[in-house]
Amino acid sequence: MNILNPDDALHKGLAMVHQELQPIPERSIAENMYCGRFPTRNYGPLKVIDHKKMNEEAQKWLRDVKMDFDPKAKLGTLSISQMQSVEIAKAVSMNAKVVILDEPTSSLTDNEVEALFRIVRDLRDRGVSLIYISHKMAEIREIADDITIMRDGTYVGSWAVKDISDQEIVKQMVGRELTNIYPPRDNKPGDVILEVKHLSSIHERSFQDCSFELHRGEILGFGGLVGAQRTELMEAIFGMRHVAGGEILMNGKTVKMVRPQEAIRNSIGMITEDRRGTGIIGCLSIADNVSISSLNQYLDMGIVLNHGKIEQLVKDNVAKLSIKTPSSKTTIQSLSGGNQQKVIISRWLANNPDVLIMDEPTRGIDVGAKYEIYQIMINLAKQGKAIIMISSEMPELIGMSDRIMVMCNGRITGEVSGEEATQENIMSLATKF
Repeated sequence: MNILNPDDALHKGLAMVHQELQPIPERSIAENMYCGRFPTRNYGPLKVIDHKKMNEEAQKWLRDVKMDFDPKAKLGTLSISQMQSVEIAKAVSMNAKVVILDEPTSSLTDNEVEALFRIVRDLRDRGVSLIYISHKMAEIREIADDITIMRDGTYVGSWAVKDISDQEIVKQMVGRELTNIYPPRDNKPGDVILEVKHLSSIHERSFQDCSFELHRGEILGFGGLVGAQRTELMEAIFGMRHVAGGEILMNGKTVKMVRPQEAIRNSIGMITEDRRGTGIIGCLSIADNVSISSLNQYLDMGIVLNHGKIEQLVKDNVAKLSIKTPSSKTTIQSLSGGNQQKVIISRWLANNPDVLIMDEPTRGIDVGAKYEIYQIMINLAKQGKAIIMISSEMPELIGMSDRIMVMCNGRITGEVSGEEATQENIMSLATKF
């Protein structure tokens, strides 16, 4: 079977729910489901959208995936997991016989994952075939019958899930044995570089009265459940959110972070949680994405960009971080998630920050790329850089952090390290309120 384009694929019964959703939040659920294929009716000599028929059909397909939403409600009122359910209903409404789900749980909570799995199992039981793309071993074990592994765009092999171990899956994915999921950490934390005292948001339901210290050469983890306000706290430190009170000190001196530019001037960088939304600039090249936050370093006579210097910067980072790309002119959106993340890290390395905040740095990337990101983090810490890592994966927090701060409902509820850094202790602090 030859597939010429996405429309041809749909006509042949193949639909896809992408990892990065493309919602139109201000339009209704039904309009999002039928965008590009609206049912119409005659209105004199004109064809107009038949909203009544569209809403009725949307309601039917939503109920088909056990989602009783009002099809006339704005899509933007739904959570990410609910939007994914709408996308699945959209795929089923096209009479798709095969549905591709690309990293569908990368932004979901455990409860939302279980709700998604119920939909997936129901579709499977009704004869719909599903291709489930994931880097999460536990999910593959729970939901899949067979597994196919690819590496660097090449087919490696297929197995029944029951016939292959997790260790063998990892080996086939990365092309080598990974004896340790996390590289050995031999960094040595030094003096305090960043101190946060009683920092509170202007919003009462956000972070309140947060205090902690960060040391040179340290990887400080931040754990907590969804809604703990970890991201919001870090965005305030980076000047992206206003605060009602508190103090931030760099090297013992009070600094004001009203805008990100001030954080950058004070040698702080931040890799945001939403790689596609606020990390990469998809339509620009790798070179543009690497250099965009440090362009002032590559000016001749203060006004003209020296593209030779930028090209050398990119070349150095491509080699140093093992970024897989045919050219520095390649658009970043054509790279894998792991390589996109390395480009974003390169952007901040060009600024040489003393503090680097990394929010969910390995979300949606494969185990091989994760290991490479971990190695980059450890190397930075060994150079004396201080790293704050937010992660929703507790094994990652425990395996990569020198200390772990835990938040619950906007407050720091405790700190664990060493033998105390267990999943049970972290969960106890993450559910304190």
